[in-house]
Amino acid sequence: MATHLVWFRHDLRVTDNTALYQACQDDDAQVIAIYIATPKQWHEHHMSARQAWLIEQHIQHLQKSLAELNIPLLYRQTETFDEVAPIIQAVCQQYQVSDLFYNKQYQWNERQRDKAVTAHLANTDVRIQAFDDAVFFAPGSVLTGAGKMYQVYTPFRHKCCEQLSSQNTTVYAKPKKRISAALSVTTDSITPFSYTTQRVVDFPTGEPRALSCLRDFCQKHVDRYLQQRDYPALDATSHLSAYLALGVLSVRQCFARLQMEYPDLLHATSSGAFGWFSQLLWREFYLHLLFMYPKLSKNKPFIDWTERVQWRENQADFDAWKNGLTGYPIVDAAMRQLNQTGWMHNRLRMIVASFLVKDLLIDWHRGEHYFMSQLIDGDLALNNGGWQWAASTGTDAAPYFRIFNPTTQGERFDPNGQFIRQYLPELALVPDEAIHQPHKWAQSHQVKLDYPAPIVCHAKARLYTLAAFKAAR
Repeated sequence: MATHLVWFRHDLRVTDNTALYQACQDDDAQVIAIYIATPKQWHEHHMSARQAWLIEQHIQHLQKSLAELNIPLLYRQTETFDEVAPIIQAVCQQYQVSDLFYNKQYQWNERQRDKAVTAHLANTDVRIQAFDDAVFFAPGSVLTGAGKMYQVYTPFRHKCCEQLSSQNTTVYAKPKKRISAALSVTTDSITPFSYTTQRVVDFPTGEPRALSCLRDFCQKHVDRYLQQRDYPALDATSHLSAYLALGVLSVRQCFARLQMEYPDLLHATSSGAFGWFSQLLWREFYLHLLFMYPKLSKNKPFIDWTERVQWRENQADFDAWKNGLTGYPIVDAAMRQLNQTGWMHNRLRMIVASFLVKDLLIDWHRGEHYFMSQLIDGDLALNNGGWQWAASTGTDAAPYFRIFNPTTQGERFDPNGQFIRQYLPELALVPDEAIHQPHKWAQSHQVKLDYPAPIVCHAKARLYTLAAFKAAR
């Protein structure tokens, strides 16, 4: 009897999981699964304690879901990716595995880990079957007419839509229950990680809850997405990013649900549904870039000359930014949202990233790493892509001379300070019309605020930053 081993990574679901589905196609094979925690590697990747908690929760949900299918989930913990290959090899030997199934990851370290597994199994009879499950299209398959990777998002999106229009996107059903559980395999208990975890309050965990959130958003909220998505005081975004980051949901499930509600999705390009779908394609774009340009996984900018920018080494300013004490209300409220919840509205991510890089002239790597250390939806491809966009160091990035004014950004996207007041209670007495420049109001009304004055003059900082980028170029 063949024994199939499914190696779970960031694909913690049983529905539309390509590796799991394919492993279960042989009704006569026994199927077992494994998850390997790597705490030291997570630390090196700056993974947040909140995301570690979510992984722990979803592994427990996954183990129960697999048990209902008569598939035991083995659990192992080691320090780094270096020890993963021997573990996989030992499990294959112990259970006489004939086939190893997994879904690909595209970060450099993960790819090296998988190469090591291949090398360890090279002299065995184990067949390795790997799948492009995290994306619509295999990285390297969406190319320009010249056969190169797109470096601008919009034509990449057009090509993806064209290909999606001409082919069926398969969403795999949950596998059928196995006739009997794998012989001589005992399901392991999921012991607490050797890694700090922090519970995420009011965040529903488990695959059924994730699917319910997806259905609710597509049925009730996506219509207004384009009109409301940039306003952080409104609950207008999907809140599905953490599920996508851990693979509790797949992009195909998101696309299928959207098409179920909006059959003309790919042609109704001005609709809210297409607007949200475009965000999924931004994710696709960044994952393809990460695969095609390994330097993006190695702390390198996409635009080489930007390595010469002379960043300021000002720890006090970085701490003020990190703790929401810059004196710019929209920036501070956003950073406090991140610190308190592990999540930040996308418009705010752009504003605070621009402020750190363009107003404080602090190296974008520091912001990128800090985000990863806090986010529940930390994902190298998206986080790196977003930071390089804001820092004008990446592909299809904002030009270096495009610098957000934090005050006017606040006035535009939180005009009455509704969002700001959620996180800056010290500004409770400031009227709406003055909320974005509270010290001007306080000075004219002889009121003392328990809130810092702006740590930098935006107009002066803008000129300084332009000069630093011109000098580097």
